[in-house]
Amino acid sequence: MNQNSKEDREQQFQEKFNRVKPSQPVFKNLIWAFIVGGLICTLGQFIGDYFIHQGLGKKEAAAATSVVMVFLGAFFTGLGVYDDLGKYAGAGSIVPITGFANSVVSPAMEFKREGFIYGIGAKMFVIAGPVIVYGLVTAFAIGLIYWFRQGGLYQ
Repeated sequence: MNQNSKEDREQQFQEKFNRVKPSQPVFKNLIWAFIVGGLICTLGQFIGDYFIHQGLGKKEAAAATSVVMVFLGAFFTGLGVYDDLGKYAGAGSIVPITGFANSVVSPAMEFKREGFIYGIGAKMFVIAGPVIVYGLVTAFAIGLIYWFRQGGLYQ
């Protein structure tokens, strides 16, 4: 009887929760994510085209564009603008390059009161650190596989 009572309470709680929880505007969220993510990518394309127009090659322009986009993501995170953008854009604001800059700067700003070493330095890569580590390890492993398939030392 005690078990039934517990199950009844859980079911009643779930019913009350379902009545009061706000509904998610999924379609609106999808549209905002698409628009904001598209605008960030369009900005990156304009910046890349500008560098090509200034005489850089495609590889150099891509590198310069990456630097500018990371800077803008970090800069607007520092101003608090990127977090506000994320509230409305959701997943659209985590476009890889600016989202990466945001994931590095946000924890650093949150813990800046703890000082440069234990605050900013220790917390800066809390989110981005694993991405960097696993990205480097994977790139190294793929590079080794490629190298061995090409003949390795016996080339």
